[in-house]
Amino acid sequence: MPSDPPSAAELQQERQRALGAALCFFSLLAGYYVLRPVREEMGIEGGVRQLQWLYTGTFVSILVVVPLLSWLVARLRRRAAVPTIYALFVLNLLVFWALIDRVGPEARVVLARVIYVWVSVFNMFAISLFWALMADVFSVAGSKRRFGVVAAGGSAGAIGGPLLTAGLAESLGPGPLLLVAAVLLSMATLGIARLGRWAGSEGGDAPGALGGRWWEGATLLLRSPQLRAIAGYIVLFTSVSTFLYFEQANIVEAAVHDEGERTALFAQMDLATNLLALGLQALATAGLIRRFGVALLLLSVPVLSVVGFVALAVAPVLVVLVAVQVLRRAINFALARPAREILFTAVSPAERYKSKLVIDTVVYRGGDMLSAWAFAGLTTLGLGLSAIAAVGIPVAVAWGGVARSLGRRATAARSDAGSAGDGGA
Repeated sequence: MPSDPPSAAELQQERQRALGAALCFFSLLAGYYVLRPVREEMGIEGGVRQLQWLYTGTFVSILVVVPLLSWLVARLRRRAAVPTIYALFVLNLLVFWALIDRVGPEARVVLARVIYVWVSVFNMFAISLFWALMADVFSVAGSKRRFGVVAAGGSAGAIGGPLLTAGLAESLGPGPLLLVAAVLLSMATLGIARLGRWAGSEGGDAPGALGGRWWEGATLLLRSPQLRAIAGYIVLFTSVSTFLYFEQANIVEAAVHDEGERTALFAQMDLATNLLALGLQALATAGLIRRFGVALLLLSVPVLSVVGFVALAVAPVLVVLVAVQVLRRAINFALARPAREILFTAVSPAERYKSKLVIDTVVYRGGDMLSAWAFAGLTTLGLGLSAIAAVGIPVAVAWGGVARSLGRRATAARSDAGSAGDGGA
């Protein structure tokens, strides 16, 4: 039987929650996008030749942090666990801010590396925790009505954060920006604590733990051809992304010598990426998915990556690097990532939640780490940036092959589902 429609009072309360959640998401993503350019600068300060160690540190930290967060969530109601974890993030930022401009040069290098790893770990959990809580705050019907508003708040934050950083970076430098990010995340934490009072009131499972047992997700991943193919896609995606990221670090280090100017440049790249991605999401994503399915969208970034590597092999200079990175990241956010998430609708709920956690953390960061060491090995062999970009071309081509295979599977699955539906009509 259909449920009774919500009353006017319930809709009003739902609107208030959605507005509060949108403001929280704005603060969260604005804070992250203040931190992101700082992280890139910390990677350069920590030593471009040491980036592979930072990737290794990030991977090891992920393996340590996930069980710790799972332990915390298992012992606290989610409405308390999420703001508690966020408060710990804010405390970490305040410690970094207190130290960064007060330590000596050698300690500054160490701290830069710690901050780089910390931000890389933070961004893997903060948004997942936010949406986990939102699933408890809103009913299924309410989420369909209001999550668009919440997501819009995040999109505004993803634009506001880089805009703020681009305006402040050259005059303030990275240190004070950590305090700006801490203030924004504090605002998000207070809002989430307030929203948490409604967790479970719409039928959500507030006391439950997030994710699942690690070995269950890994076992399901190894058993499923579809999940193995998705994992292969992710490994090749991270390989291409890491090669381009290392090219970026080397080119920017050589072209821009002031730390404030570098931080501002990274913020401007984030701003351009997010504006372009938002425009594509608003104007193209849904229509392209309806017309072409996921196959074309999955192929979009591998094809662009091949073009980007060719361009960098010919001219490894700043203007080419910026154009390649902005276009590639925007198309990934707007087209390829939604298509990738659609692939998980074709697997079981257990595979969707448990194995996805493994793919999004261990496989993703593991691919990052292996690719970082591959880049370091190529530079040790004496290859320059042009030659390494040329090495990236066949990797991107292989990635395109996996994307094409996944797209064909998704198209076939959709056709089978449509045939089954027609047969049962």
